[in-house]
Amino acid sequence: MIWKIACALIAVILLSALGVLAFHRLGGGAPARPIAVAFPHPALGPDQACDPAPAFADAAARNAASLTSAPWSVFGRLEAGWETYAPLTTREIASACPPSAEGFAAALAAWQASQHLPAAGVMDEPTLQALRQVWLRRRPFVAATAHGVCPPPPPPDQLAVLRPEEAYGPQPIQLGVNVLVAYRALVAAARADSSAIRADRRLLTIFSGYRDPTVDAIRCAAAGDCGTITRANCSAHRTGTAIDIYLGEAPGLRPDSSADPNRLFQSRSPAYRWMVANADRFGFVNYPFEPWHWEWVGARP
Repeated sequence: MIWKIACALIAVILLSALGVLAFHRLGGGAPARPIAVAFPHPALGPDQACDPAPAFADAAARNAASLTSAPWSVFGRLEAGWETYAPLTTREIASACPPSAEGFAAALAAWQASQHLPAAGVMDEPTLQALRQVWLRRRPFVAATAHGVCPPPPPPDQLAVLRPEEAYGPQPIQLGVNVLVAYRALVAAARADSSAIRADRRLLTIFSGYRDPTVDAIRCAAAGDCGTITRANCSAHRTGTAIDIYLGEAPGLRPDSSADPNRLFQSRSPAYRWMVANADRFGFVNYPFEPWHWEWVGARP
Protein backbone atom coordinates (compact mmCIF):
# COMPACT_ATOMS: atom_id res chain seq x y z
CA MET A 1 0.00 0.00 0.00
CA ILE A 2 2.82 2.42 0.91
CA TRP A 3 4.58 1.92 -2.39
CA LYS A 4 1.31 2.53 -4.28
CA ILE A 5 0.84 5.86 -2.51
CA ALA A 6 4.49 6.80 -3.11
CA CYS A 7 4.15 6.01 -6.81
CA ALA A 8 0.98 8.08 -6.99
CA LEU A 9 2.72 11.06 -5.39
CA ILE A 10 5.66 10.82 -7.80
CA ALA A 11 3.23 10.68 -10.72
CA VAL A 12 1.45 13.80 -9.46
CA ILE A 13 4.71 15.74 -9.21
CA LEU A 14 5.80 14.73 -12.72
CA LEU A 15 2.40 15.37 -14.27
CA SER A 16 2.15 18.77 -12.64
CA ALA A 17 5.60 19.81 -13.85
CA LEU A 18 4.91 18.66 -17.39
CA GLY A 19 1.43 20.14 -17.26
CA VAL A 20 2.65 23.64 -16.45
CA LEU A 21 4.89 23.65 -19.53
CA ALA A 22 2.56 21.92 -21.97
CA PHE A 23 -0.60 23.68 -20.85
CA HIS A 24 0.95 27.04 -21.61
CA ARG A 25 2.26 25.81 -24.96
CA LEU A 26 -1.31 24.88 -25.87
CA GLY A 27 -2.46 28.41 -25.09
CA GLY A 28 -3.66 27.66 -21.60
CA GLY A 29 -3.03 29.68 -18.52
CA ALA A 30 -4.96 30.64 -15.44
CA PRO A 31 -7.92 28.24 -15.19
CA ALA A 32 -10.40 31.08 -14.68
CA ARG A 33 -9.63 32.71 -18.05
CA PRO A 34 -12.66 32.70 -20.36
CA ILE A 35 -12.37 30.19 -23.19
CA ALA A 36 -14.39 30.38 -26.41
CA VAL A 37 -16.17 27.07 -27.03
CA ALA A 38 -19.11 25.92 -29.11
CA PHE A 39 -22.19 25.74 -26.92
CA PRO A 40 -25.34 23.69 -27.56
CA HIS A 41 -28.34 24.98 -29.43
CA PRO A 42 -30.45 27.58 -27.59
CA ALA A 43 -33.07 26.24 -25.23
CA LEU A 44 -36.48 25.64 -26.75
CA GLY A 45 -39.67 27.04 -25.32
CA PRO A 46 -42.22 24.71 -23.68
CA ASP A 47 -44.89 25.90 -26.12
CA GLN A 48 -43.09 24.40 -29.10
CA ALA A 49 -45.33 21.58 -30.36
CA CYS A 50 -44.05 18.17 -31.47
CA ASP A 51 -45.72 18.00 -34.86
CA PRO A 52 -46.36 14.48 -36.17
CA ALA A 53 -43.78 13.26 -38.69
CA PRO A 54 -45.23 10.04 -40.13
CA ALA A 55 -42.08 9.34 -42.13
CA PHE A 56 -40.29 8.84 -38.81
CA ALA A 57 -42.93 6.68 -37.11
CA ASP A 58 -40.78 3.54 -37.28
CA ALA A 59 -37.71 5.44 -36.07
CA ALA A 60 -39.72 6.79 -33.14
CA ALA A 61 -40.83 3.29 -32.17
CA ARG A 62 -37.25 2.02 -32.32
CA ASN A 63 -36.04 4.94 -30.20
CA ALA A 64 -38.73 4.23 -27.60
CA ALA A 65 -37.58 0.62 -27.41
CA SER A 66 -33.85 1.32 -27.20
CA LEU A 67 -34.26 4.14 -24.67
CA THR A 68 -34.29 1.71 -21.74
CA SER A 69 -32.80 -1.45 -23.24
CA ALA A 70 -29.99 -0.82 -25.75
CA PRO A 71 -26.79 -2.59 -24.56
CA TRP A 72 -24.26 0.12 -25.35
CA SER A 73 -21.01 1.17 -23.65
CA VAL A 74 -20.13 4.62 -24.99
CA PHE A 75 -18.43 5.60 -21.72
CA GLY A 76 -16.50 2.36 -21.33
CA ARG A 77 -19.09 0.60 -19.20
CA LEU A 78 -22.06 -1.42 -20.40
CA GLU A 79 -25.35 0.40 -19.86
CA ALA A 80 -28.96 -0.58 -20.50
CA GLY A 81 -30.45 2.17 -22.65
CA TRP A 82 -29.59 5.81 -23.16
CA GLU A 83 -32.28 7.56 -21.11
CA THR A 84 -29.68 9.14 -18.85
CA TYR A 85 -28.39 11.06 -21.88
CA ALA A 86 -31.83 11.97 -23.25
CA PRO A 87 -31.94 15.51 -21.76
CA LEU A 88 -28.58 16.42 -23.28
CA THR A 89 -29.54 14.80 -26.56
CA THR A 90 -32.82 16.68 -26.95
CA ARG A 91 -30.97 19.92 -26.24
CA GLU A 92 -28.21 19.08 -28.71
CA ILE A 93 -30.53 18.25 -31.60
CA ALA A 94 -32.77 21.25 -30.85
CA SER A 95 -35.87 19.21 -30.13
CA ALA A 96 -38.55 19.85 -27.53
CA CYS A 97 -39.99 16.37 -28.09
CA PRO A 98 -39.55 13.26 -25.94
CA PRO A 99 -37.31 10.51 -27.37
CA SER A 100 -40.34 8.38 -28.27
CA ALA A 101 -41.85 11.08 -30.50
CA GLU A 102 -41.70 11.32 -34.28
CA GLY A 103 -40.58 14.93 -33.94
CA PHE A 104 -37.55 13.80 -31.93
CA ALA A 105 -36.63 11.28 -34.63
CA ALA A 106 -36.94 13.96 -37.32
CA ALA A 107 -34.67 16.32 -35.37
CA LEU A 108 -32.20 13.51 -34.71
CA ALA A 109 -32.09 12.71 -38.43
CA ALA A 110 -31.22 16.32 -39.21
CA TRP A 111 -28.44 16.26 -36.61
CA GLN A 112 -27.13 12.95 -37.92
CA ALA A 113 -26.94 14.44 -41.42
CA SER A 114 -24.98 17.41 -40.07
CA GLN A 115 -22.47 14.96 -38.61
CA HIS A 116 -22.22 12.87 -41.79
CA LEU A 117 -23.99 9.93 -40.17
CA PRO A 118 -26.84 7.90 -41.72
CA ALA A 119 -29.84 10.21 -41.26
CA ALA A 120 -32.36 7.57 -40.17
CA GLY A 121 -33.56 9.35 -37.06
CA VAL A 122 -32.78 6.23 -35.02
CA MET A 123 -30.55 6.46 -31.99
CA ASP A 124 -27.76 3.92 -32.30
CA GLU A 125 -24.35 3.43 -30.74
CA PRO A 126 -22.41 5.39 -33.43
CA THR A 127 -24.79 8.33 -33.01
CA LEU A 128 -24.46 8.29 -29.24
CA GLN A 129 -20.67 8.06 -29.63
CA ALA A 130 -20.77 11.12 -31.90
CA LEU A 131 -22.86 13.00 -29.34
CA ARG A 132 -20.39 12.00 -26.64
CA GLN A 133 -17.52 13.44 -28.67
CA VAL A 134 -19.37 16.72 -29.18
CA TRP A 135 -20.11 17.00 -25.46
CA LEU A 136 -16.55 16.16 -24.41
CA ARG A 137 -15.02 18.63 -26.87
CA ARG A 138 -16.77 21.44 -25.02
CA ARG A 139 -14.55 20.74 -22.02
CA PRO A 140 -11.14 22.45 -22.43
CA PHE A 141 -9.84 20.09 -19.79
CA VAL A 142 -10.47 17.17 -22.17
CA ALA A 143 -8.66 18.98 -24.98
CA ALA A 144 -5.64 19.49 -22.73
CA THR A 145 -5.49 15.93 -21.45
CA ALA A 146 -5.93 14.58 -24.99
CA HIS A 147 -2.53 16.15 -25.74
CA GLY A 148 -1.00 14.44 -22.73
CA VAL A 149 -1.29 17.56 -20.57
CA CYS A 150 -2.44 17.48 -16.98
CA PRO A 151 -3.30 21.14 -16.27
CA PRO A 152 -1.61 22.61 -13.20
CA PRO A 153 -3.60 23.64 -10.15
CA PRO A 154 -4.30 27.37 -9.73
CA PRO A 155 -2.26 29.58 -7.39
CA PRO A 156 -3.84 29.89 -3.93
CA ASP A 157 -4.74 33.54 -4.52
CA GLN A 158 -7.01 32.48 -7.42
CA LEU A 159 -9.18 30.34 -5.15
CA ALA A 160 -12.11 31.46 -3.01
CA VAL A 161 -14.03 29.67 -0.27
CA LEU A 162 -17.74 28.94 -0.58
CA ARG A 163 -20.18 30.29 1.97
CA PRO A 164 -21.46 27.55 4.33
CA GLU A 165 -24.92 27.61 2.74
CA GLU A 166 -23.41 27.03 -0.73
CA ALA A 167 -21.84 23.73 0.32
CA TYR A 168 -23.76 20.48 0.63
CA GLY A 169 -21.74 19.31 3.63
CA PRO A 170 -19.79 20.90 6.49
CA GLN A 171 -16.36 20.75 4.85
CA PRO A 172 -14.94 23.99 3.42
CA ILE A 173 -14.86 24.00 -0.38
CA GLN A 174 -12.79 26.20 -2.69
CA LEU A 175 -13.38 27.25 -6.30
CA GLY A 176 -11.66 29.54 -8.76
CA VAL A 177 -12.70 33.14 -8.05
CA ASN A 178 -14.42 33.66 -11.41
CA VAL A 179 -16.02 30.23 -11.21
CA LEU A 180 -17.63 31.11 -7.89
CA VAL A 181 -19.02 34.36 -9.31
CA ALA A 182 -20.57 32.45 -12.23
CA TYR A 183 -21.90 29.74 -9.92
CA ARG A 184 -23.66 32.27 -7.69
CA ALA A 185 -25.31 33.89 -10.70
CA LEU A 186 -26.43 30.46 -11.91
CA VAL A 187 -28.00 29.49 -8.57
CA ALA A 188 -29.81 32.81 -8.29
CA ALA A 189 -31.29 32.31 -11.77
CA ALA A 190 -32.24 28.70 -11.07
CA ARG A 191 -34.11 29.59 -7.88
CA ALA A 192 -35.89 32.41 -9.65
CA ASP A 193 -36.93 30.15 -12.53
CA SER A 194 -37.77 26.86 -10.82
CA SER A 195 -40.13 26.37 -7.89
CA ALA A 196 -38.70 22.88 -7.33
CA ILE A 197 -35.17 24.24 -6.95
CA ARG A 198 -36.40 27.14 -4.86
CA ALA A 199 -38.24 24.77 -2.50
CA ASP A 200 -35.20 22.62 -1.68
CA ARG A 201 -32.22 24.77 -0.75
CA ARG A 202 -29.92 21.75 -0.94
CA LEU A 203 -30.37 21.53 -4.71
CA LEU A 204 -27.36 22.85 -6.65
CA THR A 205 -25.25 23.14 -3.50
CA ILE A 206 -21.69 21.91 -4.06
CA PHE A 207 -20.23 18.78 -2.52
CA SER A 208 -16.88 18.89 -4.32
CA GLY A 209 -14.91 21.73 -5.88
CA TYR A 210 -11.17 22.28 -6.01
CA ARG A 211 -9.23 19.19 -4.98
CA ASP A 212 -5.53 19.25 -4.22
CA PRO A 213 -3.82 16.86 -6.69
CA THR A 214 -1.59 15.35 -4.02
CA VAL A 215 -4.51 14.61 -1.72
CA ASP A 216 -6.47 13.20 -4.66
CA ALA A 217 -3.59 10.87 -5.56
CA ILE A 218 -3.32 9.56 -2.01
CA ARG A 219 -7.06 9.00 -1.87
CA CYS A 220 -7.32 7.02 -5.10
CA ALA A 221 -4.18 5.01 -4.31
CA ALA A 222 -5.66 4.02 -0.97
CA ALA A 223 -8.97 3.09 -2.62
CA GLY A 224 -7.26 1.31 -5.51
CA ASP A 225 -9.36 3.10 -8.13
CA CYS A 226 -6.85 5.43 -9.83
CA GLY A 227 -7.36 5.73 -13.57
CA THR A 228 -10.90 4.36 -13.61
CA ILE A 229 -14.06 5.82 -15.16
CA THR A 230 -15.04 7.19 -11.75
CA ARG A 231 -11.57 8.33 -10.59
CA ALA A 232 -9.29 9.84 -13.24
CA ASN A 233 -5.53 10.01 -12.70
CA CYS A 234 -5.75 13.66 -13.71
CA SER A 235 -9.00 15.14 -12.42
CA ALA A 236 -10.66 18.35 -13.62
CA HIS A 237 -11.16 19.19 -9.94
CA ARG A 238 -7.45 20.12 -9.73
CA THR A 239 -8.17 23.21 -11.89
CA GLY A 240 -10.67 24.87 -9.53
CA THR A 241 -13.19 25.03 -12.40
CA ALA A 242 -15.09 21.78 -11.72
CA ILE A 243 -18.05 21.45 -9.40
CA ASP A 244 -20.07 18.48 -8.21
CA ILE A 245 -23.58 19.67 -7.37
CA TYR A 246 -26.38 18.10 -5.39
CA LEU A 247 -29.23 16.93 -7.63
CA GLY A 248 -30.80 14.48 -5.21
CA GLU A 249 -30.07 10.77 -5.05
CA ALA A 250 -31.78 7.47 -5.76
CA PRO A 251 -32.96 5.60 -2.64
CA GLY A 252 -30.05 4.04 -0.77
CA LEU A 253 -27.36 5.74 -2.87
CA ARG A 254 -25.05 8.73 -2.40
CA PRO A 255 -25.38 11.94 -4.44
CA ASP A 256 -22.11 11.07 -6.23
CA SER A 257 -22.88 7.39 -6.83
CA SER A 258 -22.11 6.36 -10.40
CA ALA A 259 -24.54 3.45 -10.14
CA ASP A 260 -26.88 3.54 -13.11
CA PRO A 261 -30.07 3.92 -11.01
CA ASN A 262 -28.64 7.05 -9.38
CA ARG A 263 -27.50 8.58 -12.66
CA LEU A 264 -30.91 7.92 -14.20
CA PHE A 265 -32.71 9.33 -11.15
CA GLN A 266 -30.70 12.55 -11.37
CA SER A 267 -31.16 12.89 -15.13
CA ARG A 268 -34.93 12.93 -14.54
CA SER A 269 -34.75 15.58 -11.83
CA PRO A 270 -36.00 19.15 -12.35
CA ALA A 271 -32.64 20.51 -11.19
CA TYR A 272 -30.69 18.58 -13.83
CA ARG A 273 -33.19 19.46 -16.56
CA TRP A 274 -32.80 23.13 -15.62
CA MET A 275 -29.02 22.83 -15.76
CA VAL A 276 -29.10 21.21 -19.19
CA ALA A 277 -31.30 24.00 -20.53
CA ASN A 278 -29.54 26.93 -18.85
CA ALA A 279 -26.09 26.22 -17.40
CA ASP A 280 -24.22 27.19 -20.55
CA ARG A 281 -25.53 30.75 -20.15
CA PHE A 282 -23.23 30.94 -17.13
CA GLY A 283 -20.32 29.10 -18.75
CA PHE A 284 -20.88 25.59 -17.33
CA VAL A 285 -20.88 22.33 -19.29
CA ASN A 286 -21.68 18.82 -18.11
CA TYR A 287 -19.63 15.65 -18.06
CA PRO A 288 -22.46 13.43 -19.35
CA PHE A 289 -21.57 10.26 -17.46
CA GLU A 290 -21.98 12.14 -14.17
CA PRO A 291 -25.07 14.36 -14.09
CA TRP A 292 -23.72 16.09 -10.98
CA HIS A 293 -20.35 17.08 -12.53
CA TRP A 294 -20.09 20.45 -14.29
CA GLU A 295 -17.10 22.47 -15.47
CA TRP A 296 -16.79 26.20 -15.97
CA VAL A 297 -15.30 26.93 -19.39
CA GLY A 298 -15.55 30.70 -19.33
CA ALA A 299 -17.97 33.40 -20.29
CA ARG A 300 -20.33 32.48 -23.11
CA PRO A 301 -19.14 33.95 -26.44
